[in-house]
Amino acid sequence: MRLILRILINIVAVGIAVWILPDDVFSVSGGIWVWLMIAVIIGLVNAFIGPIIKLISLPITCLTLGLFTLVINAFLLLISVWFANLLVPGSVALQGSNWFMTFVWAMVAALIISIVSGVLSWFLPDEKR
Repeated sequence: MRLILRILINIVAVGIAVWILPDDVFSVSGGIWVWLMIAVIIGLVNAFIGPIIKLISLPITCLTLGLFTLVINAFLLLISVWFANLLVPGSVALQGSNWFMTFVWAMVAALIISIVSGVLSWFLPDEKR
């Protein structure tokens, strides 16, 4: 049950990020299956690739007092978008006018997704009780 709730939280978080950011920057086109796919991909990328990248970048994360985590989350979001477009071409678009602006928009989208996901996770029941 908790896994289903986590996937729903990811769907809502991505939906709010798509709603807040301009349409030409971040968009998801398709039905509920595309939304479900992007939520699952974000969860899998954060579960398997995220810890490895966070461990490798631990020294710079400590030097920046944790701010480098924004860069890591943007990179993980770009990986998730890439995987989603491999499965369903053209389903998810995250783009800027050049590579730098694409990364800046990815940082903004990752920040929105992280905040919404964190707030909604507070309402999940605690498993340890």
